[in-house]
Amino acid sequence: MKLTELIEPLSCKIIHEGSDFADTTIENVTASDLMSDVLVVDKHNLLIVTSLASDQVIRTGDIVGARAVIVVNGKALPATMSKLAQELDVSLLLSPLTKFMACVRIGRLMNTE
Repeated sequence: MKLTELIEPLSCKIIHEGSDFADTTIENVTASDLMSDVLVVDKHNLLIVTSLASDQVIRTGDIVGARAVIVVNGKALPATMSKLAQELDVSLLLSPLTKFMACVRIGRLMNTE
């Protein structure tokens, strides 16, 4: 599925569009607040869903080659997080949904393809 297909169903606010934002394809999703758990994920076209509003999420996303990060629960993001997303060219989205509801909606969308 295309990353852009998640924006409306998850009520996302786009914080940073990566250079290939419009063409970004998502095939795998990991939902975690423990970045040590994310570091062991070896999947292509990965989306990270987390409620952790920290620069470490962007750094972890960059290390594992994640296509995008969605921060849930409508958390206030530090300015350094969006700046780092720009520097590392990681797409960053913010959703007001809980992690559970975001995952349910993503799962439904991915299963309709």
